[in-house]
Amino acid sequence: MSIEQKQTTAPISMSMRTNSTLGILFMIGGMFCFAAADALAKLLNENFHPMQIVWVRQMGLFIGVLVLLSIKGFSLLKTSNLKIQVARGVAAATSATLFVVGIGYVHIADAVAVSFVAPFMVTLLAAFILKEKVGVRRWSAILIGFIGMLIIIRPGMGVMDPALLIIVVAALVFAIRQIISRTLAGGDSVLTTICYTGIVAIVVLTIPMLFVWVWPTNSNQIYMMIGIAILGACGEVFVIKALETAEAVVVAPMQYTILIWGTLYGYLIFDHLPDGWTWVGATIIMTSGLYTVHREHVNSKAKLYK
Repeated sequence: MSIEQKQTTAPISMSMRTNSTLGILFMIGGMFCFAAADALAKLLNENFHPMQIVWVRQMGLFIGVLVLLSIKGFSLLKTSNLKIQVARGVAAATSATLFVVGIGYVHIADAVAVSFVAPFMVTLLAAFILKEKVGVRRWSAILIGFIGMLIIIRPGMGVMDPALLIIVVAALVFAIRQIISRTLAGGDSVLTTICYTGIVAIVVLTIPMLFVWVWPTNSNQIYMMIGIAILGACGEVFVIKALETAEAVVVAPMQYTILIWGTLYGYLIFDHLPDGWTWVGATIIMTSGLYTVHREHVNSKAKLYK
């Protein structure tokens, strides 16, 4: 989502520091929840169709949207960009489904590391679709980020898992969703966009889900389904609160902590640790991503003071 960042030349007060700290904690909490939801999705993949798993996960957000509408009123659904909002909801449902399909075949940490290329894809799409200006430094960061992805996937070296390509496509669709979000910036509020994403995604997923639905056969499966819905919704809320509490440039780097949580869950639940090449590739991607965030912050400040 595009967040308008307000810069100031005044000294940073204690409250602003507190807000930044709180925003960072919210973002870390969001990544913790998302990684936990991914781990549950991988466990559920053994007995349930990915479409059903994604539907259950999105149901948590949908229930949150219903609660939000009951508090704020249906005026939140007023929009002059209905088609764009629907397109964003479809993209959200598609990217989530592809990711769940992918982690059914590959390790969580590997999937998360590959999905980090999404921000670079956003920059690429913004340059070609939105005609945003991308300088040499950011193009270099994008190139380095994709090299990091290739190190993780290692095509042509006999170790590539084709299922990782599903994660790459999921990242591409997620990037398209972010580009759509940028076109909504300045028009609809963040809450309006969240409402439409939750509603459209659940509608899109419900029809195919009816053909693959399997009832849970034990209490553990029920608890995991409830857990994935709650964790998915909490993750969304925490990320929103992070962006409301602190500047995006402060909290954005904390998204990379999802690799730590994903690795932890992968080790504790599936007894798997990423190999050395995966860590090398992930480090390259994260470094390039952090540099891109820094450059966007510098550019936004330069534009502000022009």
